[in-house]
Amino acid sequence: MIAHLDGTVSAVAPDGAVIDVGGVGLLVQCTPGTLAGLRPGERTRVATSLVVREDALTLYGFAGEDERNTFELLQTASGVGPRLALAMLAVLTPDALRRAVAAEDLATLTAVPGIGRKGAQRIVLELAGRLGSPGEYGAVAAASAGGGPAGNRAAPWREQVRAGLVNLGWPARDADQAIAAVEPELLASSADGTADGAAPDVNVSVALRAALRVLGRT
Repeated sequence: MIAHLDGTVSAVAPDGAVIDVGGVGLLVQCTPGTLAGLRPGERTRVATSLVVREDALTLYGFAGEDERNTFELLQTASGVGPRLALAMLAVLTPDALRRAVAAEDLATLTAVPGIGRKGAQRIVLELAGRLGSPGEYGAVAAASAGGGPAGNRAAPWREQVRAGLVNLGWPARDADQAIAAVEPELLASSADGTADGAAPDVNVSVALRAALRVLGRT
């Protein structure tokens, strides 16, 4: 198993990145939150999980070990493959997933594209007590929620959130409307911690989850 990659980011796309490790470019599929912290030309370290299929070897990358471990545990539930597990981590942090499963919160789980009520019930039944307790991996989860390995960058946040929503299956028009709905609150919240005249630093992971909540209600 390839447990992590430590190298230079060669390219970033809406659903993955290429990381150069010793002259070899490795493609990793990532959540939008993890991708938000990756910049071409910068060195990074991502936790990884290798999924082996008869016709493909796919490497998935994460901001930390907690996300990677949660990703692998999610796939032990019936009907949850790597793509759906990745979508769950795009919408919810590992701790949010733990709380939802522990509380049997089906509404939160069905906010993930691809999970219906029956699927949510099955996930709760099969993963109860197996994901750990909320806060158990607090330090790692906080780093993950902070926007990925390299932190936040304000300038491209709208495009990154839009690309993430489209990659999760939402129409571009709906993605734009959701971003517009949450943008005032995000900018106001981000502006609280900036110096006068500085552009607000919007957290892409927070923005993505806020937009998904809006889309889930509609």
